[in-house]
Amino acid sequence: MTDKKVLFIDGKEVEIENERNILELCRKAGIDIPTFCYQPELSVFGACRLCLVEIEGRGIQSSCSTPPEAGLKIKTNTEEIRNLRRITMELLLASHPQDCLKCGKSTKCKLQAIARKVGVKDIPYKMSVKDLPVDKSSYSLIRDPAKCILCGNCVRMCSEIQGVGAVNFTNRGSRSTVMTAFGKDMFTTECVNCGQCAAVCPTGALQIHSEIDETMKDINNPEKITVVQMAPAVRVAIAEEFGLPAGIDSTKKIVAALKKIGVDYVYDTNFTADMTIVEEATEFVQRLQNGGTFPMFTSCCPAWIKYAETYYPSILKNISSCRSPQGMFGAVIRKAMPDFTGKDNKDIVSISIMPCTAKKFEARRDQFKHDGKPEIDHVLTTQELAEMLKSSGINLAEIEDHELDMPLGMYTGAGVIFGVTGGVMEAVLRFAAEKVGGIKDAIEFKNVRGFEGIREAEVELNGRTFKFAVVHGLANAGKVAQSVIDGTCKYDLIEVMACPMGCVGGAGQPVSEGCVKKKLRAEGLYKADEKCALRKSQENTAVYDIYDKYFEGGPATHEAHENLHTTYVARPKAQMEMDLNRVNDGAVTVELNLSGENMRNGVEDLMGKVLGKIRENGLQDTVKVGVTFGHTGEDPMVTVAGKAVEADAEKVLAAIKAAKK
Repeated sequence: MTDKKVLFIDGKEVEIENERNILELCRKAGIDIPTFCYQPELSVFGACRLCLVEIEGRGIQSSCSTPPEAGLKIKTNTEEIRNLRRITMELLLASHPQDCLKCGKSTKCKLQAIARKVGVKDIPYKMSVKDLPVDKSSYSLIRDPAKCILCGNCVRMCSEIQGVGAVNFTNRGSRSTVMTAFGKDMFTTECVNCGQCAAVCPTGALQIHSEIDETMKDINNPEKITVVQMAPAVRVAIAEEFGLPAGIDSTKKIVAALKKIGVDYVYDTNFTADMTIVEEATEFVQRLQNGGTFPMFTSCCPAWIKYAETYYPSILKNISSCRSPQGMFGAVIRKAMPDFTGKDNKDIVSISIMPCTAKKFEARRDQFKHDGKPEIDHVLTTQELAEMLKSSGINLAEIEDHELDMPLGMYTGAGVIFGVTGGVMEAVLRFAAEKVGGIKDAIEFKNVRGFEGIREAEVELNGRTFKFAVVHGLANAGKVAQSVIDGTCKYDLIEVMACPMGCVGGAGQPVSEGCVKKKLRAEGLYKADEKCALRKSQENTAVYDIYDKYFEGGPATHEAHENLHTTYVARPKAQMEMDLNRVNDGAVTVELNLSGENMRNGVEDLMGKVLGKIRENGLQDTVKVGVTFGHTGEDPMVTVAGKAVEADAEKVLAAIKAAKK
């Protein structure tokens, strides 16, 4: 029998198992050591210096970056440690804006919570708050750099989990800051709007771009008819905001609360989740029959879509053309609600409640506008809904239940599980098993469930073995996308969700560190699915009634395609102008248009050579060089004075000289 490895924390014996560091062991022992920069799913950074412990014989150490060793004797709460933590907090507060009452994270700010915990009563240092502009350009997020405490959570989340790197550290020492590429505003960067940076930000430096005021204004307008759709993951998370356990299905209580504040109709996005399966699975079968492009990717996650448009535009043809369930519901409301209400579309306000910040961006895409008006007027997150209800004096824990409105409140269990990673794939399989394989009793496909970043499954249908992949986290999606480009992909259908664990872990959900509550939310969705009388999307008769009345010909027809499908566009990652010196009016413009696919093919060398040639020939004051990221293709595109030039430094120089004549 192997001897246990133990150490001692505040005199208590603690067994070392699979913990990465002393901080994890302390938490296992029930000791909550304060920290800003430690996130279980991210790499250890050790920036905030709050998680100090004293190790006998070694002195003061940061617990997050110190691995456990058998026999260590650790103290977590000495007078010296308490003083050091208090001083750290006082210094942070001395350089932090004191506008807590109007900050969007006021009641949930970790800076406030830890300041109280370590006993900060006063700030004995001179205030040195930086006056920095607030970036409200993004539909999804607000960035207030003056509130940043340099914990690095956003940088690591964006890079390690999402593989985007829209924000990073710049400068050194006291000038160190977190900023976007080239200092651009969030809207013009490669940010995919997933909001995971805000979910791990301990202060108000990154927060959700709220639409509560505009939404309430429309709800209170007697001239407007307000229609709400609610995503599946919302119902198993919002209870946390009211002191209830994670995973409770609060659908009927949410309906009652919305009715109480004046919403006219409350429907379920599960309805169009069922419709999405009907469309997407039909598209998959048609691709099989017609030799279409494979593998096929799902299209429900707007952050994934923007990621693909930005980094992997050559695979856009692989992505299902189906709108997301939110997007489809927008089209259904535009078609059906005038009949249901007798009102024109201009008098109908469509409100979406989502676990996701990227849905705010999706609702503003030109593809989802009709006659110049967005089909979804407002998108609220779970957090915003909770705030809106609390401000209206409603306690979700105490309100009586109310049923969803019909017929757009009808749904199956397949729609419910959309909110967890693997759910879309399982819903597709429930459809395909019957429609392709002729297997009517196939409901649960547990081989696509789980929380690994990339999961594989095989299913035999009608004598053919299909291979599937379920992916969450965009860094994982990037690996799979690259395999498609390289020609090594072995899958037929791939589900992608940007957020860890899927929508249950969306950035609009109540903030929770680690995966415990997210797993409970996932369990809540599977339980809700099991309780449904109907569990396959094709069993939702109300969906087919809507097809018959508003989308002539049924699924995958021209009318359905015009209203329920969409297109995708290659997007620039970021734009940078390099003025080599003072550039005179009438300067020759050189533009290098790059893609994510050619960044590894020596493009940096080309950029360096072009700039070198310009300098060598004394052309700095007459040439303006611009760099755009995002074009489709393996080789960079170069234009000089608007004319295409081969990607060769000598030929670019010759074209510049010719343009100057």
